[in-house]
Amino acid sequence: MNSKASKGKVIKASIELFNVQGFSGTSVRDIARKAECNVALISYYFGSKQGLLEHLITEFLEGYVNVIEIHVTNAREKVDTSYVCLLKTIWDVMVYQQEHHQLARFVHREITLDTTLVRELMSTYLTKEKHLLHTILMVGHENSEMDALPNEYFVLQLRGMLTMPFLHPQYIREVYHLMPNESHFLDQYFSEIANWVATHFKPSITD
Repeated sequence: MNSKASKGKVIKASIELFNVQGFSGTSVRDIARKAECNVALISYYFGSKQGLLEHLITEFLEGYVNVIEIHVTNAREKVDTSYVCLLKTIWDVMVYQQEHHQLARFVHREITLDTTLVRELMSTYLTKEKHLLHTILMVGHENSEMDALPNEYFVLQLRGMLTMPFLHPQYIREVYHLMPNESHFLDQYFSEIANWVATHFKPSITD
């Protein structure tokens, strides 16, 4: 097995185990056993279990923020209206999370904890996420796509709607009998968010 495949197996095994057993409840030996590799290989790639944790969360949030950044650039350069850019952002963020649904669940759950790592992530990726989403709204306001900027809770509410299905997939399955990992759910859920977003823009923009 080549080194890239071995690293991929370690990452896959750790995501599965962290989701089921939690980070604290999973040992490096557990990961090595599931990945069918030796412990030394994990140390070689990540240094420690903490290093593996930081890699998983950072990689996920890096990709998450990059998805948003693409559409912010398009809004600034007027490739599309801010309204369209915001809808494309919402769709692409949801697809990104669906494609990495196990990792998304773990990361969103992990950043609810008050740790040094999480505080660092808050001051980098999550603060940047807020800034990028707010920038799309600012550009829209400057381009007269809305009568007034939404209040501070808009981005907070939007983020909650974007992450909730991937943070609580079991709740959605067991209580609502919906499957957040299926494309049918994604289509319907996006439609509901889009309707909410449209209320903040002028009707002439959303038609």
